[in-house]
Amino acid sequence: MTGPPVNGERPPLPPALYEAGFPVDLLTEEQREVLAELTPEELALLLDVKSRLDAVGPEVQAHGEIAGGALF
Repeated sequence: MTGPPVNGERPPLPPALYEAGFPVDLLTEEQREVLAELTPEELALLLDVKSRLDAVGPEVQAHGEIAGGALF
């Protein structure tokens, strides 16, 4: 870890997180620090997982709305 942000500034986050639609403005400072310290490999993995979750998101949401939240 690199420590707390200097002068109260928020740690800079990779632009790819914003581009991927992460709700970065809703994150705690601690969560932002974790994301700011990701290695390029970790960032690529996180973006890949989010992309795959987003790809199935509408189907899962539709099942939840139609079946009253039942899992199947």
